[in-house]
Amino acid sequence: MAVILWSAVGDRGADHSTPKTSGDFPQLRRNGDLIEVQLRDRSVVTYRGGSGELPAGVAEVYRRGGYLHPLVTPSGQLVSDDYPTNHLHHHGVWTAWTKTEFDGRTPDFWNMGQQKGRVEFEKLLSTRVTPEFAEIRALHRFVDLTAPIPVVVLTEQWTVRVQATPPLAPYRVDLEFTHQNVTDQTLTLPKYHYGGLGFRGPQAWDGPLNCRFLTSEGLTNRIAGNESRGRWFWVGGLVGGNTAGVAILGHRDNFRAPEPMRLNPTEPFFCFAPQQLGEFLIPPKGTHRARYRILIADGSPDAREIDRQWEDWVNGP
Repeated sequence: MAVILWSAVGDRGADHSTPKTSGDFPQLRRNGDLIEVQLRDRSVVTYRGGSGELPAGVAEVYRRGGYLHPLVTPSGQLVSDDYPTNHLHHHGVWTAWTKTEFDGRTPDFWNMGQQKGRVEFEKLLSTRVTPEFAEIRALHRFVDLTAPIPVVVLTEQWTVRVQATPPLAPYRVDLEFTHQNVTDQTLTLPKYHYGGLGFRGPQAWDGPLNCRFLTSEGLTNRIAGNESRGRWFWVGGLVGGNTAGVAILGHRDNFRAPEPMRLNPTEPFFCFAPQQLGEFLIPPKGTHRARYRILIADGSPDAREIDRQWEDWVNGP
């Protein structure tokens, strides 16, 4: 099988426009609240709504819906993981806050095993398919389990758009989320080293020697990259004998952009974590909004091409 390289789409003379044939238009395949997006009859990404499916032997407290998995490269390589054994609360691409203060309590919406909080799928809002993209809109809720009676603190609206891309180009998945405080109490997010948007790579990348990182600032060392700031990061490794990876781009309008990052020292885990720069608040009825673009591709990363993709995205229409 031919390996599709990042650099193969780095030529400015190449056609990066929307494909012209109907076979290149994205499609949705829905099974209840499980929605797979395909391009040219191949899976790109799946939105997992509903209450989720637990692997055998995993405790009920870890059940989760409302995230993206699997992420698949143009050559068909799996580049995400779900319920990894060493972190059962990691799920492909997901969002949650870890260290919080609310109404005198300290719910944790990230570490579900502590049973202090959870993020739940509430409902699917809409789906749409055009020649340019397929779109999924869904609503989630952040539930404080430390209260005498569980309290919904935030509602979270996700908009996922999978762009129609030419053959050989990286897949492009846009994710926008809005957190709405639906209470009359302030949600405080103290300084902490992770929380926000998370990504988990596949089991094949687990271990300090099996996973590679690259940030927009050129950092490749996990220790140096951890708690640095950047416009984007790439994480990847070998899958089926070939290199593949995922780049996640943070929009320049995001809170505290360029956002600080969490790079796990031994696992294929990454997080954009605005809490690293200090405490912030989501006041009563207030909102927090962020936008990201996910590039999924075979081959080693081409920093200039990812930079170009970032510029096209933030400066485009």
